[in-house]
Amino acid sequence: MPTAKETPMRRLRPLLLCATLAMAPLSVAADVTAGLDAFQKGDAAGAARAFQTAFDAGDADGAFYLGRMFETGQGAAQDTAQAIALYKTAVEGGSALAMNRMGLLHLEGTGVIRDFAQGADLLCRAADLGLADAQFNCGVLLTEGRGVEKDVRRARGYWQEAADQDHIGAINLLAQASKAGDQTAADPVAAFELFSRTAALGNAMGLFEVAQAHLAGSGTEVDLVQAYAYANIAAARGHPEGAALRDKVEALLTPEEIAIGQSAARDWIAADDARAKAASLEN
Repeated sequence: MPTAKETPMRRLRPLLLCATLAMAPLSVAADVTAGLDAFQKGDAAGAARAFQTAFDAGDADGAFYLGRMFETGQGAAQDTAQAIALYKTAVEGGSALAMNRMGLLHLEGTGVIRDFAQGADLLCRAADLGLADAQFNCGVLLTEGRGVEKDVRRARGYWQEAADQDHIGAINLLAQASKAGDQTAADPVAAFELFSRTAALGNAMGLFEVAQAHLAGSGTEVDLVQAYAYANIAAARGHPEGAALRDKVEALLTPEEIAIGQSAARDWIAADDARAKAASLEN
């Protein structure tokens, strides 16, 4: 990993004293994308240069990503104060990513005062800009009434918007609400369909819930082999109760059914690994 001296990151310290973010030309979006591509390939120095170029051109997200590199110490010496200064600059420039991060920092009280109202304001502003992570986070605050007036209906609206962008956490929360009948009658079919979406994305909770649904016939037909296969995958993906559910279902199956379920789990894992490999090559 390159040190801070090997990147243009150190140039930012004097810039912060007078940094402003004007309207960015369309080309700077390519600089941010190039920076993300370089970072994923392990080229922290190249990523920093691209983010710096975007920052210099007035792209608020460029400042955010530079801040993340300072906060995490990847490609630069870890410096929380510098990261927060960059996040504040990015927030002023309208970066939803920076609003989301600063909102979380205020909720945690990390590097800034703990301020639930400020955190909620930033997160929900980012949510209104369409950032799925912020829509999820703002929804959680709305259900808790933390830093903002409690409003479960509004929270569900944000989660639905995030779910429409395939946000796994939001889909699972909507599924849980449908399963439990939160504020409305329970809808096991809707819960099963939603958990099936996150299961298809490899999410351990979704996999576990689909297994439970097949075992109980909740929202779908009883299918012990499918329940076994999904529980087996959920256990492999780290769900804390996956192994116990797998073993419970296994005790109900014949040796032939166990073999079929294990073959289905093996095929699912192979297909998921292939998808992940293809995605990494595309990026």
